[in-house]
Amino acid sequence: MAEIKIERDFEASADRVWEKLGAFGELDWMPGVGSVEVEGEGVGAIRRIAMGAATIVEKLEAHDNGARSLSYSITEGPIPVQNYLATICVSETEGGCHVDWSARFELPDGVPAEAITGALEGAYGGALDHLKGLVGD
Repeated sequence: MAEIKIERDFEASADRVWEKLGAFGELDWMPGVGSVEVEGEGVGAIRRIAMGAATIVEKLEAHDNGARSLSYSITEGPIPVQNYLATICVSETEGGCHVDWSARFELPDGVPAEAITGALEGAYGGALDHLKGLVGD
């Protein structure tokens, strides 16, 4: 089992950051996303994310506005992972908020963990850095 964890502190309020991160069908804060199509509502909803020629399909596994937390799985896509489950949590801090974005997944035989973990950490870290500019941080 491979794991990644990305953390960022924001000066923006937890509610403001969660407004962006908690909206499963809106990824305007993630660079490279061309479009997002959502089927269904709430837990069990499916989103299809077009990124260039690639499409990633994700399923909303858990969503808790009160705890500012959501979990999603990747069900289809170009990333060679299996049993992928990611969780995003936003918590209040004295000066704003803290975001934890973690994921656990299995890799097919022969795929080195470092190749996938490095790419995901870079993509998710870059997305959170971009989000900082959007929420006034």
